[in-house]
Amino acid sequence: MAPHTAAHARHTAAPAPAPDRRRAWLITALIVTFMVINFADKSVLGLAAVPIMDELNLSNSTYGLISSSFYFLFSLSGLLVGFLSTSLSSRVLLFGMTLLWAVAQLPVLAVASVPTLLAGRILLGAAEGPAASMSMHALYKWFPPERRALPSALQIGGAALGTLIAAPLVTWLIEAYGWRSAYAVLAAVSAIWALVWWQAGHDGPYDHARTGTRTRTGAGTGKGDGPRLPYRRLLSTGTVLGSIASAFGAAWALSLSHAWLPAYLRTELDMSAESAATTISVISGYGLLLLLAISPVVDALKARGVSSRWSSGAAQSIAVCVAACAMAAFPFIESTGARLILIGLAFGTIAIAVPLHYMTTAEVVPTSQRGAVFGIVAGIGTLPGLVAPSLTGHLIDAGETPAHGYTAAFLTATAVMLVAGLLALTSIRPERDAHRLGLDHRPAGGAH
Repeated sequence: MAPHTAAHARHTAAPAPAPDRRRAWLITALIVTFMVINFADKSVLGLAAVPIMDELNLSNSTYGLISSSFYFLFSLSGLLVGFLSTSLSSRVLLFGMTLLWAVAQLPVLAVASVPTLLAGRILLGAAEGPAASMSMHALYKWFPPERRALPSALQIGGAALGTLIAAPLVTWLIEAYGWRSAYAVLAAVSAIWALVWWQAGHDGPYDHARTGTRTRTGAGTGKGDGPRLPYRRLLSTGTVLGSIASAFGAAWALSLSHAWLPAYLRTELDMSAESAATTISVISGYGLLLLLAISPVVDALKARGVSSRWSSGAAQSIAVCVAACAMAAFPFIESTGARLILIGLAFGTIAIAVPLHYMTTAEVVPTSQRGAVFGIVAGIGTLPGLVAPSLTGHLIDAGETPAHGYTAAFLTATAVMLVAGLLALTSIRPERDAHRLGLDHRPAGGAH
């Protein structure tokens, strides 16, 4: 075959994927709902912390251990499922995860005890470990790289929306029907979503890893794909390492929010269960607004030629640092109103970091390896969940008073988040790293 003919074949062998906007937005809606359920499941223990601790006579350390048990297999399962995503469809993976969410809520309904709470949380964590990364991977299969900013923000917005909805609804169930009722309802909702997804959740046209459109040289013929690269090279780039750091700092605050913020509001600020739930909903609403606002800002900056390093890399880094500063300040503020504003900044601002660290990672990873790398980033980035809740419980028990223990925990979070945010700020450089890897850099979200 003549050289020009071979070149022509490489470029024409795989036609551009046919877009289906209605189906793409249906999948987006399902994945947003998936994330709502995900975070409702994740939040239920924290929202029920006070009645569970009272009924089972748990110490802060024991409750912290139960909270951390959610992350015992969380990161490992995220890594394993990330690699499985190269051979299994997103339809199968998300269906299986959600069925396990339903099953994980059942042990404590049979026998309420520390062992059943631990068993349920460990299974739930294993099933939710890959949830954010794999649902984002599934979503990316329905949108080209230049149109992923809004869907990405909506997907992560589902997490904030999940807490916003779950806080008052789950609290109402707990107060009206007992904390077990919340577990039963969430099990049913998870099972229903799984059945709907099995019928509608097919993989999209931008799934280059499964279309078979690769050349003998390994170069992908799909738009934006590239040669498979050693994972060692991908994971050692500053952009991926910085994205992991950003995720790590955000995850420390998120794990504290899920495990201890409801109890802190009730025991240290003397809030009722309903007032604490309303406060958590407001914080989640603030995070959701930030997520929806960041997408057009990133798009506008990229359209004006601003590099990904500053448009999406700096944004996530600064968000983590701002949240850290608020975390350091609020334990020392006497005014309740000012303290609540700082609590909102500390636990709401980090929402920005979550979609952006996926976007910056995607810019330096071949499409066929994106699911696996997303799994690795999520697996390492969420490791704080294994440490922060348990450490906080020990600090509360060891402090002169619970208030001193909480302050020590929040200052520890501040140090971790500041280091993580600064590392991300200095390391994330998608254009540079894509060039070094030999990839055709184009932004993973937003116009360019």
